[in-house]
Amino acid sequence: MKRLQWPSWMPIDPYILLLLGTVGLAALLPARGTGADVASGASTAAIAFLFFLYGARLSTREAVEGLKHWRLHATVLACTFVVFPLLGLAARGLEPVLLTHNLYTGLLFLTLVPSTIQSSIAFTSMARGNVPAAICAGSFSSLAGIVVTPLLAAALLGSSGGGFSADSLVKIVLQLLVPFLAGQVLRRWIGGFITRHKKVLGYVDRGSILLVVYTAFSEGMVQGIWHQVSAVRLAGLLAVEAVLLAVMLTLTWYGGKALGFQREDRIAIQFAGSKKSLASGLPMASVLFGAHASLAVLPLMLFHQMQLMVCAVIAKRRAHDPEAATTPVPPVAASRIAVGTAPRSD
Repeated sequence: MKRLQWPSWMPIDPYILLLLGTVGLAALLPARGTGADVASGASTAAIAFLFFLYGARLSTREAVEGLKHWRLHATVLACTFVVFPLLGLAARGLEPVLLTHNLYTGLLFLTLVPSTIQSSIAFTSMARGNVPAAICAGSFSSLAGIVVTPLLAAALLGSSGGGFSADSLVKIVLQLLVPFLAGQVLRRWIGGFITRHKKVLGYVDRGSILLVVYTAFSEGMVQGIWHQVSAVRLAGLLAVEAVLLAVMLTLTWYGGKALGFQREDRIAIQFAGSKKSLASGLPMASVLFGAHASLAVLPLMLFHQMQLMVCAVIAKRRAHDPEAATTPVPPVAASRIAVGTAPRSD
């Protein structure tokens, strides 16, 4: 009998399964009392360490060199922090008919977080696009998001963000920006160590995010906010996110053409400008929303998996475009295509 296999062009990120398992654990065994205090403290430390590592990994020299392609990076930043939020605001009309207030707040927050790095690079490479541009665009977006995302949240979410206040901005600075800057300052001494132990530190990244998710969803269970979500509401959320992703993929591709970008640059713009970072968004939501973070990150978690599946299909098709015939596939991309692996969660 023929063995059934999941299509390689439709990746299910294993990390999403771990995230869902963590959500299930929080639902069955939420942290309470002293355990909740310990989990909260560990989560705070994990978030700070995450952004310290982000700062230590970012090469300042590569970022400066990437500024030479400033029009492309400005386009990606505009898609990420202008077009996306405008679409999020436009979706306000869907509340409360299709989305509850908390789900809409999470959807709007989703539109405010920075773009991805790893998956943008992987898909751009697979589609024979401008990989260096994708690297710099993702890095610039992540760097800008540390400052821009909290400011946009303050302006657009206000008090609806689970008690968002000036105190939240202080927490952002102390838990995200200060560790990130510390990582940048110490990069010249620890950069080699970070590079040599990249794989191990990657597991630390993912483990830290799982801890953040467990803490957030535990608080949500204790507060009883999950009773506000129904299967119909979740289906409505998925439909809205599918439309949001389709609009952004269309705008980034044809908008890049209208702006006069070449095919390779348009590919980088499409993949970097249409996606949102799970790795950056989850810790930020934990800081900004507190006990309401579980519902706030649900739209982001769903959107993350959706963007991986859809962009994998697009990247495979772009790789077989007639225009791509003369563009070689980079070795990293070729190995990914051969084994059918999904890009790393970011």
